[in-house]
Order: sequence, then structure tokens, then C-alpha cells
Amino acid sequence: MANLRNCLDTASIYVGTYAKYNNSSLYGKWLNLGDYSDYEDLLETMRELHKNESDPEFMLQDYENCELFEKLGLISECHLSPDIYEIASQIDDSGHDLEVYEACLDCLGRIDFQSLYEYVNNFYYGKFSSDEDFVQWLYEDDTFNIPNWVVIDWEATARSIMYDYFESNGHYFRS
Repeated sequence: MANLRNCLDTASIYVGTYAKYNNSSLYGKWLNLGDYSDYEDLLETMRELHKNESDPEFMLQDYENCELFEKLGLISECHLSPDIYEIASQIDDSGHDLEVYEACLDCLGRIDFQSLYEYVNNFYYGKFSSDEDFVQWLYEDDTFNIPNWVVIDWEATARSIMYDYFESNGHYFRS
């Protein structure tokens, strides 16, 4: 599993300009986000790449390994959020893998980053191989204080309790 800082190391953008594109040129360059210390450092490289234009309007003609960034609205053809490096740092410091944030976003749909970050930190329970394993863990973790001699139909219990939880790719969150 990769954390978001590792995602920055593999995330790349192809930077051209609208002026060049409108003049039938796809001139630009692939830039790896992990090669830059912050947004300003990246922006300076983009300006240097297109220094032959007085005020270049950057066009991200392609990008790779940026699915989470795209879903969070941090990257698109005409936009790269100045917050992308700060967000990467926040998630890296959280101790949760990138996969956890992607799973949570998958469960919740479109949401701003701060809400996603808080949701993961407050309602993430872990990764389990099935609903039954998750529910069994809940019960055995003293969450419900059930004596160990009680026999439980885990499949039926999981069906009932999952109304209060979300799951994506084996990651479980409280709804």
C-alpha cells in the first residue's frame, strides 16, 4: 500500500499551454509531482518550460496516477490546486494509506478534502476480508460487551449491522 506522498512520487502531469494547443502544437513536458518540494516550485518549472510566452495559460493535456486528486477536484485539464502538496503532506502525516482515503471517498462520493480527512480519522475501523470478519471483530473488541459463551450467527448479524457501516475494498467506516 502506498501513502499519498508515494502517490506524489508516481503522479505525473503533461504540461502544455492553451496558446500552443490553439496553434496546433502539443509542445510540453511530463513533470513528476514528486520531483518538486511544493506547488510554487512546480509552478516555477512550468513557467520556465513555457518562458517563450509572456503569460502562459497552462493546460494539463494528460495526467497519470492522479485518481484521488481528480476525484477531490485538485486536478483537471485546466486546474492544478495550489493545495495539492499541503494535502499530500497532511495525508502522509495521518498514518493512513492512500488506499484508505480512496475507499472512503468511494463510499461517500464527492466530498471536500477536510471532510474526508476528518471522516477517515474519526470513523475508519480497519481492513477486513468480509463483513462477517468485521462484525466479529466489533463484538470481540468489547464494543458490545457480549460474553464469549454466546453463539452468534455472524452472517445474519453482519447483514443487520452493516446498515450502520460503509465498506469499500475491504476498508470499513462507520456511516
